[in-house]
Amino acid sequence: MQTIRRHPIIILLVVNILIGLFIFRDYGLSWDEPLFYDYADALGYAYSPAEWFSGNFNLENAYGSSGTDHANRGPAYILLAREPVYLLQSFGLDNASAWHLVNFLTFQLGVYFLYRLALRWAKPWPAFAAAALFSTQPLFWGHAFINPKDTPFLVFFLASVCLGFEMVDRWADASKSDKRKILAGIFPAILLGIATSIRVLGPLAGLLVALYTFARRQVDTYTGKQVDVHSTQHASRNTGRKSFQWLIVYAIITAIIAFIAWPYLWTNPIQRFIEAFGFMSDNPTQLKVLFNGELYQADELPRRYLPVLLGTTLTEPVWILFILGFILAIWKQIASIRNNQSPITNYKSLLTDPSALRQAQDNALLRASSWSLITEYSFILLWFIIPFAYVIIRKPPMYDGYRHFLFMLPPVFLISSLVLDKLLEIIQTRWLAIAVTALILAPGVVGIAQLHPFEYAYYNSFVGGTGGASRTYETDYWLTCYKQAVEQFNSQAPQNVRLFVKREPYIAAYYASPGISIHDYRAEFSGIQTGDYVLVNTRANEDEKTFKDAPVILQIGRGNAQFCVIKRIP
Repeated sequence: MQTIRRHPIIILLVVNILIGLFIFRDYGLSWDEPLFYDYADALGYAYSPAEWFSGNFNLENAYGSSGTDHANRGPAYILLAREPVYLLQSFGLDNASAWHLVNFLTFQLGVYFLYRLALRWAKPWPAFAAAALFSTQPLFWGHAFINPKDTPFLVFFLASVCLGFEMVDRWADASKSDKRKILAGIFPAILLGIATSIRVLGPLAGLLVALYTFARRQVDTYTGKQVDVHSTQHASRNTGRKSFQWLIVYAIITAIIAFIAWPYLWTNPIQRFIEAFGFMSDNPTQLKVLFNGELYQADELPRRYLPVLLGTTLTEPVWILFILGFILAIWKQIASIRNNQSPITNYKSLLTDPSALRQAQDNALLRASSWSLITEYSFILLWFIIPFAYVIIRKPPMYDGYRHFLFMLPPVFLISSLVLDKLLEIIQTRWLAIAVTALILAPGVVGIAQLHPFEYAYYNSFVGGTGGASRTYETDYWLTCYKQAVEQFNSQAPQNVRLFVKREPYIAAYYASPGISIHDYRAEFSGIQTGDYVLVNTRANEDEKTFKDAPVILQIGRGNAQFCVIKRIP
């Protein structure tokens, strides 16, 4: 019990995992999953010595059937996750369910690292509340199962920042040897290398760590721990030089791991990384996106697209807490700066006056604490601001909501932990604190329960919930409704029927019974006959334009929101 009081995150992780174990089979394959998992299966070829020395080694064989689409997407996560998936399959799980469980368990690592990072300025229970708010966002909860790309990147980016900051703190610890300090950088560098191999934006986490390293030098300059003030400045310069050297080692290990985990880079690492970076920055696509009731090309969306979705797809308390936390952070920084005295200028008097030296040391510690607080808040905010500003200014093509930028959201919850820390400090009654925390988490928990297993389609009450957002914004844009639609169709369809699927028929084929023949609507449109069936999703309101007069015999949705329908051709 004492352990749980000290580490309440254990409660959250255990509850999440237990729930996940009961429901992971409910989630349908998403648009991107089947071909990406085929990529995972093919990756073993690239790491087979027998293939290397066979005389006809061809790296293209390591990209699977979707090489032109996925080769330049870093595979570090699926390379790590595929072995646990194979293990689960050996116990009888189907491929999709095995991946969904592993994806969800990976997300729990992200919940843990957010808690661990929040502990830098909040007490355990407020940090727990921030992590719980993060993990009970329906958007994250849904993506945790069905998204093997963006959610793992969020997790490894978050872990890279958390462990990177801790690494820098160890470098500044005079009690540790240089050897231990170098060793402290190995695991954070490995995680950053994995993050880089998942998404080319991984180095942004390394940049935040590097900035923190140089900012930390300012803290070390004024720690006041050494009696000899002259040697303090010399030690600081020496530590600064070593920190720079350790950063170089950190960067080299990161690059090596990213190279090993990304076969696409093997033939020409620098050029191919630049190509991948350019491709992901432009993110070319021909998809149309439903936004505010209108259809836009993905590269023609208005600048308000991201702000509007950020405001409507997270639960109502999130942005309120973030804004209050931001104000509290600014107030703390200003108060800390005002309380500090001017820097040390008369070093000679400190050598002859012990009381003056003690006072200078106390003031130096205050300056160090203030500077540390300011820099940490600033870098956490940069984590959010840089990608947000990029989207607003550069206007890259966007689709599938903002899933490509999920990684920028942890700072919102980290800053929220500041106000949660203050709030729970003011509330003295334990049960009242629990009630307030439950109230903050309630919108997310209710949303998860109501939308399951389509939680990622969540919209908050600002737009009337998911029902109010339907036909105005994208909901089940990844077609996960196909699972329920086809499984229900299996039980009521006559034998030897044909089901034409408007998009991604391979998803429907995964769930279809042997008596149902799956066909590609777009490729075989001319062959559709009376008595055939059509499965069409509501993405971009396609169901309203596809055989609009045909009767709907089955529909999948939640509340007033429809996600996909099956129609019978008259």
